[in-house]
Amino acid sequence: MRLLSHVLAFIAMAVLLVQPAAAQSVLRDAETEAFLNDISNPLVEAAGLAPGNVEIVLINDPSINAFVAGGQAVYIHSGLIDAADTANEVQGVIAHELGHITGGHIVRIGEGYRKAQGFSLLSMIAGIGAALAGAGDAAMGLMMAGQSAALSSILAFTRTQEASADAAGAEYLSKAGISGRGSLTFFGKLLNQEVRRGYSQDEEAGFWRTHPLSGDRINSLRDTYEKDPAWDRPSDPAIEARFQRIKAKLAGYVDKPENTLRDYPEEDQSTPALVARAYAYHKQAKMDLALEAADTLIERAPSDPYFLELKGQVLLESGRPGEALDPLRKATQYSRSQPLIASLLGHALIATEDKDNYEEAERVLRAAVARDRYNPFAWYQLGVVYAARGDIPRARLASAEQQVMNRQYALAMRSAQAAEAGLPVGSPDWLRAQDIGMQARALIEQECEARGDRSCGRRR
Repeated sequence: MRLLSHVLAFIAMAVLLVQPAAAQSVLRDAETEAFLNDISNPLVEAAGLAPGNVEIVLINDPSINAFVAGGQAVYIHSGLIDAADTANEVQGVIAHELGHITGGHIVRIGEGYRKAQGFSLLSMIAGIGAALAGAGDAAMGLMMAGQSAALSSILAFTRTQEASADAAGAEYLSKAGISGRGSLTFFGKLLNQEVRRGYSQDEEAGFWRTHPLSGDRINSLRDTYEKDPAWDRPSDPAIEARFQRIKAKLAGYVDKPENTLRDYPEEDQSTPALVARAYAYHKQAKMDLALEAADTLIERAPSDPYFLELKGQVLLESGRPGEALDPLRKATQYSRSQPLIASLLGHALIATEDKDNYEEAERVLRAAVARDRYNPFAWYQLGVVYAARGDIPRARLASAEQQVMNRQYALAMRSAQAAEAGLPVGSPDWLRAQDIGMQARALIEQECEARGDRSCGRRR
């Protein structure tokens, strides 16, 4: 049993190295997503990828991290945004992660694991032989040595990938005409954090880490960046101003209100500080103060959709949906019907409980999901409208859309089947119900196989 426990521990570690944090929540915000797309698009083009095909996803996690997990998506932790001082620093991180995508590192990591498994399997066979011969201590030593070799192989493989991504990121920054100063600055922060936490910077300590040491990365990249023509090019002031708004909004949303109010005190009347305090006051149920901050922002920029969205959100979530309609209609108009903002307007229209608003709500929400199908909140609201209007089959179809995105596959399959039974045969909605039903069934079977239960999918 002790031998088995060591093997299982090794396998568990390997799984953790490649598995994204599925349980972490995705933070969706129209302004933040627009900003992340704008600062990443030049880098995406420099990497030879199509900007519309690369997704930048913000994860609600206070740790300083970013990763790719298959496909063309870069995941950024909220803690990284908080730790960064400039948009240029975030661009350096994005450039690095794009290097992982273009290098096919997530796909190729299987090569590293197959090699590691070879070490582990050989040591296990030798250990079993020694155990059968009565040399229990030798058997344990052989197996532990094999696991150590396997772990070393995996870590060496990932360090090579990190170095490759660093080089690719430097190339993409150069092609995009963006300075690498932010990249070096951010690595410097990571190095300082390691030193403060007592992590050794010697070569032996670095061997057991999945990333090259931050000091080594800085030394290897500094020469490349300083020779680049873009090294002394300043960041776009408009981009940097937007970044400060994003940081403030994120702080107001995820931090404790008392921390936000400490970091953005009342005497600070800058736009980012007003944004942060508006969210902090809203979380404290100090609606008058939150609305005062929002109104000040709107006075400064009457057609800014995100300030109007903020005011509408405060009113809606404070139980005043009727008053939220005007700012949310304007926010939807000025944002050119941005799906997340339009979804909030649809929610407000429904929340008025005025049936005269349901037709507009349906129109707004249908347009929102047409532009962004991966919006479970909008699908839920659309289902509410359909149900209120007596269109139960389409209400069930909307529920199925929402449920499959929320990983409620059994519910999604049943909702899709119920929708299919009530929709006109051959209609686009009928076909979509079939597609969701088949998708949900396939995902259920995948989960069953992952648990080793090959019959559970058939029992659903």
